[in-house]
Amino acid sequence: MKLDILAFGAHPDDVELGAGATIAKAIANGKKVGIVDLTRGELGTRGSAEIRDKEAAAAAKILGVSARENLGFADGFFVNDKDHQLQIIKMVRKYRPDIVLCNAIDDRHIDHGKGSKLVSDACFLSGLIKIESQLEGENTNQAQWRPKVVYHYIQWKNIEPDFVVDVSEFIDKKTEAILAYSSQFHDPTSKEPETPISSRNFIESVNYRAKDLGRLVGVEHAEGFTTERFVAVKNIDDLI
Repeated sequence: MKLDILAFGAHPDDVELGAGATIAKAIANGKKVGIVDLTRGELGTRGSAEIRDKEAAAAAKILGVSARENLGFADGFFVNDKDHQLQIIKMVRKYRPDIVLCNAIDDRHIDHGKGSKLVSDACFLSGLIKIESQLEGENTNQAQWRPKVVYHYIQWKNIEPDFVVDVSEFIDKKTEAILAYSSQFHDPTSKEPETPISSRNFIESVNYRAKDLGRLVGVEHAEGFTTERFVAVKNIDDLI
C-alpha cells in the first residue's frame, strides 16, 4: 500500500496529540495516511497495553487512517540501533510515504526524543540499496525507499515551529481522536493515579496551543512542525 504520509509515534496517542488535526485535514483532502506506533505504552501509569490497543484502534477509525501498526518495541527501553532501525526501514519500504511525521526532537518523555532520532535515521538508511530488508512471511527483499521529507511534531515542550499548518476546521476531529484514549486523559471519575497528562489543564493546553499558533498566523487553529532542512516553495506567493 502506497501512502502519502506515514506518522510515527513512540506511544499510542503521540501522533494524535502532535499531528491529529493535520492528519485529519490531509485525509479530507484525499491523502492516504498511516500510523506506526513504536511501543504499546505498557509503562503508562494509567490503563494497560491491552486498553491502549483498543483506544488506538478507535482513534485510527475516527481519523480515518488507511493503516495502523504497532512494532512492539519496549516502552522506555528501546534504543536507536541496527535491529530497531531495520524494523522502521521495513515500515517505510512497505508504505513508501512521501512525508514522514515523527516525535518531537526533544521532550519531557525520553522516548519522544529517542523515537524522533530513530525514525529520522531509519528514513535515511531506508534509501540505501545495499541494506536488505523483508517483511515477515515474505521471501523477497523490499525495494529501497527514502521519504522526501521528515517533519517533527511538537509535544510537551513549547518548541518553536519551523512552519505551521492551518487546521481550523479539523481541531474538533483531533480532540475526538485524543479523547478516544479515555484511560489516559482527564476523567474526574477515575480512581487511577494522576499523571502530567491526566489533568484538565493538559487537555485544554492542546487546544490553546493550537489557538495560539493560529493567532500568530491569522487563523483559528494551527499545528506546528520542525524540519531537518530548509522549507522550499516553488513561488514566493505559495506562502500566502
